[in-house]
Amino acid sequence: MPQRPDQLPEPAGIAFDLDGTLVDTVGARIDSWLEALAAAGMRTTRDEVAPMIGMDGKGLARTVAEANHRRIADDELEKIDSAAGEAFDRLNTSPRPLPGAGDLLGAIEARGLRWVIATSSRAEQVTRSVAALGLAVPPTIVDGSQVKRAKPAPDLLLLAAERLGAPAARCWSVGDATWDIRASKAAGVAAIGVLAGSAVDRSALEEAGAALVVETLSELVALLDGAGKH
Repeated sequence: MPQRPDQLPEPAGIAFDLDGTLVDTVGARIDSWLEALAAAGMRTTRDEVAPMIGMDGKGLARTVAEANHRRIADDELEKIDSAAGEAFDRLNTSPRPLPGAGDLLGAIEARGLRWVIATSSRAEQVTRSVAALGLAVPPTIVDGSQVKRAKPAPDLLLLAAERLGAPAARCWSVGDATWDIRASKAAGVAAIGVLAGSAVDRSALEEAGAALVVETLSELVALLDGAGKH
C-alpha cells in the first residue's frame, strides 16, 4: 500500500531517472528496442517491450530471447543492446522535458537541495536528453557504466545517495518505471513514481513499492517543504 505524502522523509537529496521521468523519450526507447530485436530475428510487440523499458539492456534482450525460446550468448546480447542504443541515438531527435520538470528542478535548487540523475543508460546516450532540460549548469549523472549491476539492483541508487552525500534513507528517488521503484526500494531510498512519461500505469508502480505516485513532477514541488512533517 503506498504511503501518504507526509510519510515521505524530508529529502536530503533527490535522484531522478532520466528517460520517461525528466524527458519524454520512452516512445523512442520502445521503437529502438523493437528495431534492434527485429533485426536479431526476435518477435515481440510494443505492449510486451513497454513495461521492460528502464531495465538493464542485456536483461531486456535476454527476456525477449527467452520468450522466443532462444538461448543467446552474452556477446550477442551486448550486440543487441548496442544496436538498440544506436537506434535510440538516431530516433531521439527532439526530446522534450516532461511537464513540471523545470518547475521542480528550479524549486529544488532554490531550496539548496542536491540532486542527481541516476540512469541505467550508457553515458553516451544521455547527452541529447540532458541538453533538452536546458540547465544552466551540467547535472551530476550516475549512469549504468559506473556500477556493476543496473536497475532493478540497488547499485545505481546507492551510488546516487553517495554522490548526494546523504544516507539512502534520507533521499528520494523519482522514476517512471517499475525498475526504478524496485531499485529504490532495494537501496532503502523513498521511491516516488511519476506517470506523465511512463509506459506503465499507477497500479504497476504502486505494486512495485512506490511510496507515492504522482501524475506530473509539478505535484512534488509542494511536498518539498511538507515531507517528514507528520
